[in-house]
Amino acid sequence: MEMDAVLQAGDAKDWAYKGEGAANLILSYTGSSPSMLGKVLRVKKILKDKSQPASNCMVFSSHEQLLWGHIPELVESVKQDCLNQAYAVHVMSQHLGANHVDGGVCIGVSMDFLELVEKNVLNSRPTWRVNASSVDSTANVALLIADHSLFSGNTKDSSCIAVEIKISKTSDYNPLDLFSGSKERICMAIKAFFSTPQNNFRIFANGSLVFGGMGGGAGSVHPDERDKCLEDLSKVSGLELSDFIELLSEAIFKSGVLCKLLATQKLDDHDIEGAIHLYYNIISQPCLVCKNTTDAELLWKYALLHSLSLDKSLKIVRDFLISATAKDCSLMISFRPRESVIAESEYDSVFLESVKRIYDYKSLFPSPPQCWLIGPRLAGGLAIKDSSRVALLAIPFCFYRVTLLMFIGQD
Repeated sequence: MEMDAVLQAGDAKDWAYKGEGAANLILSYTGSSPSMLGKVLRVKKILKDKSQPASNCMVFSSHEQLLWGHIPELVESVKQDCLNQAYAVHVMSQHLGANHVDGGVCIGVSMDFLELVEKNVLNSRPTWRVNASSVDSTANVALLIADHSLFSGNTKDSSCIAVEIKISKTSDYNPLDLFSGSKERICMAIKAFFSTPQNNFRIFANGSLVFGGMGGGAGSVHPDERDKCLEDLSKVSGLELSDFIELLSEAIFKSGVLCKLLATQKLDDHDIEGAIHLYYNIISQPCLVCKNTTDAELLWKYALLHSLSLDKSLKIVRDFLISATAKDCSLMISFRPRESVIAESEYDSVFLESVKRIYDYKSLFPSPPQCWLIGPRLAGGLAIKDSSRVALLAIPFCFYRVTLLMFIGQD
């Protein structure tokens, strides 16, 4: 989906810095346009110290057409530079659930708008982010997404608590607990994030850090700061730590969203070592891996892969790419205390036994995951000589590469 409007230089003043990741800058709307209220804008960034890939192609390659041509919306989205949005809606939502995926809407942006926005938010960005990347002022579109920290009919007085999870060194956290499907083990995982906080666990309230390290370093949370952080968290949420953990655990368990995520991650049962051979089947070229392998047992295994039909090869590579997308994503869970026990709500809910209160919640992946097509460079040092295409990327199978964003709306 695409909006006809194009954001111009005069619109830049209505967008404020909300946050950013490695690839995108997130802006929140502060103006008065009814169509923009309650929205955030996802703007593409480019790295400063690395050469950038060639501009997006306007059509799929013949090999990409083989993989994705059965989805007309995906093919058409390439021409509109909205591939990631279409991929989220028409591919990932089929696996993660349409109610858990918000693909957003593509909206046109002018170069003047992007340059002015970057200037306006410069002082709000972390210095290390500024040094590493800048807004891609050549982009023609940005992604407009609902601000899911808000519930319909409750757009004021909402405290936003964002919980980020990513493992970088030894921790009490066991990813198998979080993805176990057991409420008790999920609770253990959440408790571990509090007991050994690193860059894998950060909490933001109304955009301000209340727990964890802003710089993202593994040792950025000092033990003597922990109690003060937990005290601030309790004030913001109105919940004791044990209640907070119970609420998050209940919602994760009841939503079943991590079970869907895990099932999607498991679509790939060949990993890069197998997918690369199916890739060569698809492009009908001699396999460079086999050419450089002398192990007879491995060559026999590889021969079995190369004997597979084109349809089977396409399915395996397609599943590999979908699985890779699901192995590095963000999950957002938003909460709102229900005003009345008998009040009806369009949202799912959990009953927090410890405080005898019902909380509405919604769980979703707030922005489209990166779309992995088929292309030149493959993990493990394997390369195809065609630098104009997107990389076929193998992301290590790691349950813990999930970001949990939690928002609690106050009465």
